[in-house]
Amino acid sequence: METSGQGPDRTVSTTEGFQALVRSEFTPRTTYLNSASTGLLPARAVRAMHEATLSVAQGSPDDMFADVEAARAAFARLVGVAADRVAAGASVAVYSGLVAASLPAGAEVLTAEGDFSSTVNPFHVRGDLKIRTVPLERVAESVRPGTALVAVSAAQSADGRVVDLPALRAAVRAHGARLYLDASQATGWLDLAEHMPDVDYLSSVAFKWLTCPRGVAFFVVPEDREGFERVPPLFAGWVAGEHPWDSCYGPVTELAHSARRFDESPSLFAYAGARHSLALIEELGVAAIGAHDLALADRFRAGLAALGHEPVAAPGSPIVSVPGLGARQPELSAAGIEVSDRAGNLRAAFHLYNTDADVDRLLEGLRNS
Repeated sequence: METSGQGPDRTVSTTEGFQALVRSEFTPRTTYLNSASTGLLPARAVRAMHEATLSVAQGSPDDMFADVEAARAAFARLVGVAADRVAAGASVAVYSGLVAASLPAGAEVLTAEGDFSSTVNPFHVRGDLKIRTVPLERVAESVRPGTALVAVSAAQSADGRVVDLPALRAAVRAHGARLYLDASQATGWLDLAEHMPDVDYLSSVAFKWLTCPRGVAFFVVPEDREGFERVPPLFAGWVAGEHPWDSCYGPVTELAHSARRFDESPSLFAYAGARHSLALIEELGVAAIGAHDLALADRFRAGLAALGHEPVAAPGSPIVSVPGLGARQPELSAAGIEVSDRAGNLRAAFHLYNTDADVDRLLEGLRNS
């Protein structure tokens, strides 16, 4: 394996090094093309979780709160923000709820049709917000004077379509709106750092493209003080205190001065693994992962055309959704090819541990079934 080392400042330097590192961490027994549902765990994360579990079983628990802080810092580096803007939790829906609670009654929220429920439903259940829903392709052009917030997924769960982030950034700037981005289907393959200056709030689960255990999610808060203080710390517990171990009893007298005031009490075993999963993503590099994933998706699209199938148009996405083929999912799974069925569409998601051979096996399965 040829790398320039390990850690946030040292990434894999060659294609051969990338492939060798991936092979050392992932050993799937199936043709796994379902990262949009759940990413595979790298060996280093599995080992760390096993060791953490043993430490508790043996009565000498590891300091897994240190793992939370390491994971927070790694995620911050991946999206290009300061670590003090990142809250550590477990659920996008919880953080969507906080953003919804930050809005005054009657505020207009712009959303995309068919977006993921955890992204948009908390705004609907408020009952006193004005929700406008438009096709994804029209989100940027639909921002208008009086729009308080745009809430949208960076990449759509159902079919992989990617929102036009440059156009959306320009629109929210032009109209003074705030932007809430659910990046759950984007972090890990899409470089978001260049867009973050115009993103006020960002949430992301980490068990998909970031290859972390389920139970890990992150929330980025606004950099400006007004935006930060507008978010109510509704579920603040002891971990949200500026001095957590002094905040265990009674009301928390001093909330954290950073995004840590929005931390959920962490699932520590999950974070014990997440620290190492995120380190792997940093070693491989988001740009290299994205190029790898998109090349595989384009190979699959070309193969589909040869078979006479037309996927949902989602250029620049590693998620490929094929109308009418969702019913093939059970037989493909029985053959050891894991994809998903979403609203009648076959959804294949190509990630860092996939290969050309995986693409070709799926195409062969579709040809023969």
